[in-house]
Amino acid sequence: MPAFIEKRSIRYPFYGLLGVVVILLLVLFLYNWILSLAGLVLMIIPVYYMFIVDRRQRQEMEEYIATLSYRIKRVGEEALLEMPIGIMLINDEYYIEWANPFLASCFDEDTLIGRSLYDVADDLIPLIKQEIKSEIITLRERKFRVIHKHEERLLYFFDVTEQKELEQIYQNERTVIAIIFLDNYDELTQGMDDQMRGSINNLVTSILNKWANDNGIFLKRVSSERFIAVFNEEILHSLEKGKFTILDDIREMTSKHNVSFTLSIGVGTGVSSLPELGVLAQSSLDLALGRGGDQVAIKLPNGKVKFYGGKTNPIEKRTRVRARVISHAIKDLITASDKVIIMGHKNPDMDSIGASIGIYKVAQMNQKDAYIVVNMQEVDNGVKRLMDEIRTQERLYSRFIGPEEALEIATDKTLLVVVDTHKPSMVIEERLLNRIDHVVVIDHHRRGEDFISNPLLVYMEPYASSTSELVTEFLEYQPKRAKIEVIEATALLAGIIVDTKSFTLRTGSRTFDAASYLRAHGADTILVQKFMKESIDTFKQRSKLIESVVFYRNGIAIAKGGEFDVHDQVIIAQAADTLLSMDGVLASFVIAKRNEDVIGISARSLGNVNVQIIMESLKGGGHLTNAATQLSGLTIAETEAKLKQAIDEYFEGSKKE
Repeated sequence: MPAFIEKRSIRYPFYGLLGVVVILLLVLFLYNWILSLAGLVLMIIPVYYMFIVDRRQRQEMEEYIATLSYRIKRVGEEALLEMPIGIMLINDEYYIEWANPFLASCFDEDTLIGRSLYDVADDLIPLIKQEIKSEIITLRERKFRVIHKHEERLLYFFDVTEQKELEQIYQNERTVIAIIFLDNYDELTQGMDDQMRGSINNLVTSILNKWANDNGIFLKRVSSERFIAVFNEEILHSLEKGKFTILDDIREMTSKHNVSFTLSIGVGTGVSSLPELGVLAQSSLDLALGRGGDQVAIKLPNGKVKFYGGKTNPIEKRTRVRARVISHAIKDLITASDKVIIMGHKNPDMDSIGASIGIYKVAQMNQKDAYIVVNMQEVDNGVKRLMDEIRTQERLYSRFIGPEEALEIATDKTLLVVVDTHKPSMVIEERLLNRIDHVVVIDHHRRGEDFISNPLLVYMEPYASSTSELVTEFLEYQPKRAKIEVIEATALLAGIIVDTKSFTLRTGSRTFDAASYLRAHGADTILVQKFMKESIDTFKQRSKLIESVVFYRNGIAIAKGGEFDVHDQVIIAQAADTLLSMDGVLASFVIAKRNEDVIGISARSLGNVNVQIIMESLKGGGHLTNAATQLSGLTIAETEAKLKQAIDEYFEGSKKE
């Protein structure tokens, strides 16, 4: 602190003391004016001195302030011109009115004044137009955090290149844990002798070790069918660019020895905690296996999942033992509940309704009340015919209820069984999932990243033809307290027939076993054909869709409806099925409006093209040969462009592999 400021701080108590002295002299004057006058003379001397000192200090203060103001002004000017922060003033037409020399040097220019932002840095235009306050952009291979002051039309540029490089180095070096699983090891080696099994083990281990060494991965075999891999995120990004070619290498090289192993890999990444990475890796592996195996699942901490591979048909790994165990587990859960509520997906099809009726029958066999949730405004013509037939069976029809009634009768002991879907967004009434704690999921679709949280029991078999097939197997292991009625067996058979396209797609030996069981219990195939009949108008709509078909790539057929034509989902799916039966078609895609705001795409293939991966890139899903999606806020032309882009990305990825 300057000395004169300290002196001024002392002067103020002096003035107070002086005032007290003056008062005392006035009082003294009343008693002895001579002494009072002498005191006044003595007081004038220090007062005069203080006056001189005060004037000198005022002059010093004014000089100090003037000097300080000059220095501050000079420092401010120097900071604007010399400090390593870019500053730019622009006008309403995006012309640069002023920029400091540091910013000009970043652009290798002497001056930027008078230049247009469109010429200098057009990346700044969206930031200014959208009034974004702060954003990181790249200018001349350097990264800047740009702070935008809209009112002043002022931009600050902070060079964060080194910071971002350090962040990238940190990201690249973060640990990644992967669990590698041989999908069909037990099945393929079960009948082998020790020598053959050892030879196959050596082959698989050598392929994986070479892959690990080539990519800088630590690999450890922890069991006959399981490996643990540890690497970093930079290596993970490299593997993702190559689409995890190890999947194809294992499949192709083992097939030369008359066996065909497939791998499933679960990857945990994005967190620094090793236990969390392990949990993510195991969860990813479960997801990959739930989708049929032969693929990689990478689960991120935010819940998002990326998939690679999955381009082969899943090999059936179900056993009757597993079906029996699950059937008994469901029996125990039903017995422990007060009632059972069964729910399928929105716009229910034959498989959803058939499986729901099958679970109702399981509950009835265990002497528990069961109710099937259905929204009659969402069913298609085939399901309407089924419901008309069910209406003649009062006992069964009375068990169909609406979503609101289901919410009213649900209690804390109620069991909710979700069939033919595992996505919360797809169920008929999502509020039931929040209302009921005890949930069972039974589905035959490949598992997606969107999944019902915390179910008590999950039975997902992507190898099955339909959910009706899975539920039919449950009936074989339930108490025979109630006879399976003809309409119930017929509904289950209709679900199988519709999902297999009359036993032509995704049909295994177990599918025919289930159909045989249902026929033995009175399933009426003539009645099924009645349910599957279509009107002349439906046939015309489907034919009109097929008429628009064009070939985008070799064997890829794309058909589309008109911009103002609304079609039922069933018609779109049937058109895709019909196209697939045409000569030269390997995969078919049909685009049409579902309503004013939603456009649906149905995709089918013979197995050479994985339409599930293509639909998943458009936020849909399904099976390798049967998938679909729905998009909002787009035109038919825009949807077609997005579909073609997804097809291109799929085939370009296949070429890289």
